[in-house]
Amino acid sequence: MSLSAAEDDSASEIHIPAEIDWHMLDKSRFFFLGAALFSGVSAALYPMVVLKTRQQVSSTHYSCLNMSCAIMRYEGFRGFYKGFGTSLMGTIPARALYMAALEITKSNVGTAFLDLGFSDTTATAIASATAGVTSAMAAQLVWTPIDVVSQRLMVQGTGGSKTILANLNSENYRNGLDAFRKILCSDGPRGFYRGFGVSILTYAPSNAVWWTSYSMVHRLIWGAFGCYMGKRDESGLGNGCGFRPDSKAMVAVQGLSAIMASGVSAIVTMPLDTIKTRLQVLDAEENGRKMPLTFLQTVRNLVKEGGIPACYRGLGPRWASMSVSATTMITTYEFLKRMSTKSQ
Repeated sequence: MSLSAAEDDSASEIHIPAEIDWHMLDKSRFFFLGAALFSGVSAALYPMVVLKTRQQVSSTHYSCLNMSCAIMRYEGFRGFYKGFGTSLMGTIPARALYMAALEITKSNVGTAFLDLGFSDTTATAIASATAGVTSAMAAQLVWTPIDVVSQRLMVQGTGGSKTILANLNSENYRNGLDAFRKILCSDGPRGFYRGFGVSILTYAPSNAVWWTSYSMVHRLIWGAFGCYMGKRDESGLGNGCGFRPDSKAMVAVQGLSAIMASGVSAIVTMPLDTIKTRLQVLDAEENGRKMPLTFLQTVRNLVKEGGIPACYRGLGPRWASMSVSATTMITTYEFLKRMSTKSQ
């Protein structure tokens, strides 16, 4: 299925490279290069994830600047990478599942709807939304346990500050393995899937909204540019032989589309992401025993602490993280697909 924006007359003057489908990829090269590239992306963006997580679970609102300064002062640069080793272990298999589910679903669903007589635009939107949901659900099977462990490591404070960097969880963990052992002993295997349902409710619609928004914005930008080029040719300002965008133009359009899609997705799903993070990290004290918070308790505590705005703590880092991550991801992803194309 072609997902390029150059289907209609308005964009006919723009010759965009054809979409690369699942059957065109060298799978071993695709997964190997993908693991290496996205591990690097995860490392670059991890500090923003730490800031977002600490803001979400803190009972008091702190700005990103105050939180960053406190971490740097009391924990040093390493404080921004708490739990990164554990997170990286889950990133590779989770990302592999995500990419496979995304490409297989998008290709098959898109082709099926085209065969049913739907327009290319409609088929693209449906295929993108469906692929976003299935890829998120597949990845969360691996990612939720890793998320639970890594987030508990992220929110461990130090004795240097009793306000901003106080330990936000009642346990202290030496490393990822120690956290894994203690969670298993206290909560059993179910403890690793705290917030799994909310994770699905967060990431499935988030991915559906993001991929649909991205595909639509991507088409609109190229369509508008095609109209502009067509008018130039009609007025005699163009050369009439069409426009072939270079790599810089392609990356610019992909990046702008990713940022716009990330903004929509972050605002829509932020409350659920905050609730999910608190469910995975915080406990309640009942009769001297630690008990996992329920969904309703978490919502009640959030509203009590700061009303509806409390659900949007960490929106800035999350939006920035999603925008940078999405822009890097989509440009890296398109580069990865072209690097992994089978030799014709």
